[in-house]
Amino acid sequence: MSTAPPLRTRLYRRLAATVAVFALPIAGLVGLAGPAQAATSATATYAKASDWGSGFEGRWTVKNTGTTTLSSWTVEWDYPAGTRVTSAWDATVTSSGNRWTAKNLGWNGSLTPGQSITFGFNGSGTGAPSGCKINGGACDGGSQPGDAAPSAPGTPTASGVTETALTLSWSAATDDKGIKNYDVYRNGAKVTTVTGTGYGDSGLTKGTSYTYSVVARDTADQTGPSSGELALTTPGGGGTDPGAGTKVKLGYFTNWGVYGRNYHVKNLVTSGSASKITHINYAFGNVQGGKCTIGDAYADYDKAYTADQSVDGKADTWDQPLRGNFNQLRKLKAQYPHIKILWSFGGWTWSGGFGQAVSNPTAFAQSCYDLVEDPRWADVFDGIDLDWEYPNACGLTCDTSGAASLKNMMQAMRAKFGANNLVTAAISADGANGGKLDAADYGGAAQYVDFYNVMTYDFFGSWAAQGPTAPHSPLTAYPGIPQDGFNSEAAITKLKGKGIPGSKLNLGIGFYGRGWTGVTQATPGGTATGPAPGTYEPGNEDYKVLKVTCPSTGTIAGTAYAKCGSNWWSYDTPATVATKMNWTKQQGLRGAFFWEFSGDTTNGELANAIHTGLQ
Repeated sequence: MSTAPPLRTRLYRRLAATVAVFALPIAGLVGLAGPAQAATSATATYAKASDWGSGFEGRWTVKNTGTTTLSSWTVEWDYPAGTRVTSAWDATVTSSGNRWTAKNLGWNGSLTPGQSITFGFNGSGTGAPSGCKINGGACDGGSQPGDAAPSAPGTPTASGVTETALTLSWSAATDDKGIKNYDVYRNGAKVTTVTGTGYGDSGLTKGTSYTYSVVARDTADQTGPSSGELALTTPGGGGTDPGAGTKVKLGYFTNWGVYGRNYHVKNLVTSGSASKITHINYAFGNVQGGKCTIGDAYADYDKAYTADQSVDGKADTWDQPLRGNFNQLRKLKAQYPHIKILWSFGGWTWSGGFGQAVSNPTAFAQSCYDLVEDPRWADVFDGIDLDWEYPNACGLTCDTSGAASLKNMMQAMRAKFGANNLVTAAISADGANGGKLDAADYGGAAQYVDFYNVMTYDFFGSWAAQGPTAPHSPLTAYPGIPQDGFNSEAAITKLKGKGIPGSKLNLGIGFYGRGWTGVTQATPGGTATGPAPGTYEPGNEDYKVLKVTCPSTGTIAGTAYAKCGSNWWSYDTPATVATKMNWTKQQGLRGAFFWEFSGDTTNGELANAIHTGLQ
């Protein structure tokens, strides 16, 4: 602790908005022939997976229908004016006018004979693709006139799901010459071909995420578009969250907040927030020398509270075994036993130690368990949260521990903490192609966590000192957004595409704003001269201050913004939180979390908006 700055000076985390090029990963499931191969050796078929009014999810399926391996693929198509791709994954997408081009990434260009791949993307508008070309040839692979390919089967459903087996069923596809059979895909790979509209899959792993889709084949052996995709997680394997049947409403409590911010555990009670939350992340413990360590011993367990400062109105004594925030949290749980408290380790400033720690994940997990379960405060905590910013990517520092490091760490944590403790992680919301969510195995690690807290804030801010001004927590993309993939919808869609169910994802809300100064344009997209003044940090201000000093003048992409003099701010209000909570429910997410309690009003109006919105 002696080599780190005082905790009370630690600032909010941010998602580094540094994706260098406009190369949008498109979800076009486009398997193509290599340049030296005939275009008819591959087909590309399109299906709209979902439509939510303001946008849609589209999928392309590409199949190698030849006899040799394809080494690369390129898919092209037209969209009518007003329809466009807004975010995508697993392909590089560019556009010229209304013509869109998708090319394989380095790892998914090769397709063996009969192999197919499916990708998904988000779009806006109502148009359908036309003029499709695969490596310069027709996307239907040159099928015979009058012999149409079969339709897409219905999205499969699952029944009889156990830890190791399940039964799939789907509605039949149609074809002018009749359906011969169906190819069943698990996690993008074909596992079997069946003649009926059902299949019993076995040999699965408990607590593991799987995706299933089905493709029909007609009597001429033509394949049609893929069905929609079923995503599920087999039971067992993960921890048991006592609140698993309810929506998560989680807030961060910072140990340094007891200093300059004068925010204490008792404020959770006086604001009314304690009765409206389900979980607290206590931030932060440090990660040093390959171990979990105490963050601020004085604030954590030594600071003495007077009677008027204490949750239960009783003063600490000099000789009691536990004081500080830990003792106050213990008192809070006595009054609100529904609240689950996790000790969060890392954060923006203290993530640099994870790279060394995961070189021996078992020893790291043991050190964390020993600290969280210290007999002095073991009853206070219900589990651990790992806030690594970011695995195998750059945050305040750059990590090079490898894509598997996150999965290895979470597996070791689950093995050590067991099924009766919560194991969670705060993760990036970088939905850009090749961004932070593509740098580590978040899908593989998901089987070991109770839920992920997706940090869907700090997409944009005054670290880009000249702007353009933009909402720091956009729910969706919008025309003129500075970076494709930097919005909540893109992040959640990408994570779901990695096989992570919505029931393991929480949407993040910032109880603060990001702002610029030297701004003349009231709407987003203006230029600036630097960060706006803030109470604790330039370019950053609490919601409780902004609602009074710079009231909202408009909304964009589900987030409020305001211009006051030459200052321009974006932040969430009770109204925009309500919108985001409605979207959270529509997406089937586990719930929401926020950074952090002290930014709210004295009557907890943002925490109340989350609570009300998730009921």
